[in-house]
Amino acid sequence: MTEKIERKLEGLDERLRMLESALAGLLERLDRQQLDTTKSTDRIKEWVTQFVALRLQQLVPEGCEHPAGPEAGGPYLDGTTVPCTEEVAHRVGRIPIPFVRQMVARKVAESARQDQISRVDITYFEKAATF
Repeated sequence: MTEKIERKLEGLDERLRMLESALAGLLERLDRQQLDTTKSTDRIKEWVTQFVALRLQQLVPEGCEHPAGPEAGGPYLDGTTVPCTEEVAHRVGRIPIPFVRQMVARKVAESARQDQISRVDITYFEKAATF
């Protein structure tokens, strides 16, 4: 009986050695790869920017056929104090998803402030509305 237990223990020891060896090899490979998180993050940001720009172009076509709504005391970018043209206000208003509309307005407003733009026109809007 003792011999049977010893054989089982030897088999268990051998399996543990193989597992340790496999783990050591895995750790060695991970150390060699050293993933660069900055590159990955930059690639993800670039993809998101391109995706949002594409969706904005699909959702808000350049030539809207719908009449613009009346603007009171403005026009200003939605939820900001940044002046814009009627066309820009109309384009922003045509973005159907409220949180996306708000994100776009904030992004364009921040860019306009940084670039010291007095009134956002459609050309500047299209340039600044990408993420």
